[in-house]
Amino acid sequence: MLFWIITGGLTLVVAATLVLALARGKADARPPAAYDVDIYRDQLKEVERDVARGVLAGEDAARVRTEISRRILAADAALQQADTGHTGRGNTVLAGGLVAVLVAGSFALYLQLGAPGYGDLALKDRIAMSQELREDRPSQATAEASLSGAPSVSEQPPDYVALVQQLREAVATRPDDIQGHRLLSQAEARLGNFTAAHVAQAKLITLLGQDAVVKDFSDYADLLILAAGGYVSPEAEAVLERVLAMDPQDGAARYYFGLMLSQTGRPDTTLRIWDQLLREGPADAAWIAPISSQIETIAMRAGVNYAVPNVGTGRGPSAADIEAADAMSPAERLEMIQGMVSGLSDRLATDGGPVEDWAQLISALGVLGQMDQAAAILANARAVFGNDPSAADILARVADRVGLE
Repeated sequence: MLFWIITGGLTLVVAATLVLALARGKADARPPAAYDVDIYRDQLKEVERDVARGVLAGEDAARVRTEISRRILAADAALQQADTGHTGRGNTVLAGGLVAVLVAGSFALYLQLGAPGYGDLALKDRIAMSQELREDRPSQATAEASLSGAPSVSEQPPDYVALVQQLREAVATRPDDIQGHRLLSQAEARLGNFTAAHVAQAKLITLLGQDAVVKDFSDYADLLILAAGGYVSPEAEAVLERVLAMDPQDGAARYYFGLMLSQTGRPDTTLRIWDQLLREGPADAAWIAPISSQIETIAMRAGVNYAVPNVGTGRGPSAADIEAADAMSPAERLEMIQGMVSGLSDRLATDGGPVEDWAQLISALGVLGQMDQAAAILANARAVFGNDPSAADILARVADRVGLE
């Protein structure tokens, strides 16, 4: 309530200032007819001076006086009309319109961009609320139960639907059939039965045991999220962390992990993860399109003036980005640091790149404390760029900043 009292008071002060400015302008302003009257009176005085000097004859002076007097009467009539208040009423209407637009526009803009009734929060409080939201969010089962309607199979040919039903019956009679569960998971997903698909995928992973690979877990996470309508549940998050522990550069898992963070109040971290995925590419990766369609909204939520990078530029993290990872959870740090540094390192080793990328990698490794690897990359970069003076200067500066010779 105090917020609305303060903002209302400030709005009224601004509105009153505008009204007073308009009123003062009206009071101080002279209508054009007043200046005409002054001029004509000066002309009458000039006629009298001309007569006194003998420059103007009596008859001519009388005729000129008559003409000037006529003009004075006309100007005075115009002046009297201007004083009747029509212009003042116009200013009053203008002032009222400005006040109405100011008040209504201000509150409409706040209702659109602001959060009425929501107190100001420090960064620490927002992070704590995000963590609480993350811990208390609905389970996978709750999310699936909230989705109404059964999945449609009308887009698939009847023969295919019949074959899937036969596959279900066959797998039910052979519960330990690994290949059967794999095929069933894929078939159910194709029909849009994502809940049945992730159940079959979970059974497949159980049967595979230690032989389950990254793709098995990545597909499982994907099916869990699809079954929840795009929501990343705690169960799906646990699977994503398993995927990232096995392969920190798995693009689909990194995309979904960023999506989970955006759903739990951390668009800033989502922006860092998705930005790096865009820079790494490739352009035809499955996650590029959904990131491209959402990342500007994420940046706006994070309060960042963001320019979407070209896909596949391969630019790695800066030292500031690495240091910012201190506020993240271990899984987030693993995702951000290892994925980005490893991706940049691999690209430079295979495709090469400008000296700025080499310097960026050396700086990141220095922040991580991996001094031996940073020294090795520095030596490799100096060999690559040979006697290029500008490149040598850049490498010398980053070596000095990191603490290498």
